[in-house]
Amino acid sequence: MPTRANPMKPLLLLLLASLLPAQTPPKRPKILGVAHIALYVHDIEKSRQYYRDLLGYEEVFLLNMADGKLSLTFVKINDHQYIELFPETQAETDRLNHISIEVDDAEAMRAYLGSKGIKVPDKVGKGRIKNSNFNVKDPDGHTLEIVQYEPDGWTMLNRGKALNGPRLSNRMMHLGILVGKLEPAMKFYRDILGFEEIWRGARSEKRLDWVNMKVPDGNDYIEFMLYDQMPGATQRGSQHHICLEVPDIEKTLTTLKSSNLYTKPLEIRTGINRRRQLNVFDPDGTRTEFMEPKTVDGKPAPSSTAPPPQ
Repeated sequence: MPTRANPMKPLLLLLLASLLPAQTPPKRPKILGVAHIALYVHDIEKSRQYYRDLLGYEEVFLLNMADGKLSLTFVKINDHQYIELFPETQAETDRLNHISIEVDDAEAMRAYLGSKGIKVPDKVGKGRIKNSNFNVKDPDGHTLEIVQYEPDGWTMLNRGKALNGPRLSNRMMHLGILVGKLEPAMKFYRDILGFEEIWRGARSEKRLDWVNMKVPDGNDYIEFMLYDQMPGATQRGSQHHICLEVPDIEKTLTTLKSSNLYTKPLEIRTGINRRRQLNVFDPDGTRTEFMEPKTVDGKPAPSSTAPPPQ
């Protein structure tokens, strides 16, 4: 005889399901700071002369390809911040390879970003210097590397080393990237990653030019360089930039002038953010912005209310 369906079974299943704890969505781990910027360079020896001999930083790690040619080199700013230099694969292209932020848990960040609809890899990888990392794309197509410094990774094993040279700065205050449309960038960096907006700047009341976004668990920030028409690939060097903090811009100017390695004009200016700054350019035109941490009068610069270009 056919068995009769139990009319209570669906109700029991529904009751059991209601008693099970709801799945907690992944939480965002800590974002501790800006880890590095990676740049393509045309002539590695000239770039070494700039970053090593002029700015005073040491190369600490070299990675080669299978054929023995240089893959990339790591220039150390401090124990947590680097500049990575890649020999270019194609001339007359954008100099920016990628940017990177440091987190305390790369796997947690991978799960968190995946839960927010961001395309992430199936698992966190280990880089050649043994740190955990993976890449995502931001709304403007920039590659953002998420890195966690592992105890047995080369970064942490070299803590306190290669820091005694004549370095012009001990900290990368921020890095600057091109942004076409502000709102998608804000949704990604502010709403998903948790960056905090700390300042907006504009050359005029008609159009916004910069938005500074601080990492949620540190003091470093990323500067959005806003454009309605994005510059061509060979014109982005002065927009994609590195900002190095210095306590005394006059001393930095004197040091640069005393070197015979830099022959372009040097001028201290006070920016719209009311901080004194000085720009120099590497052999490929990528800008290094030296900046004092405080405003000229100690008062914070007001944020602009100008509309973004798009």
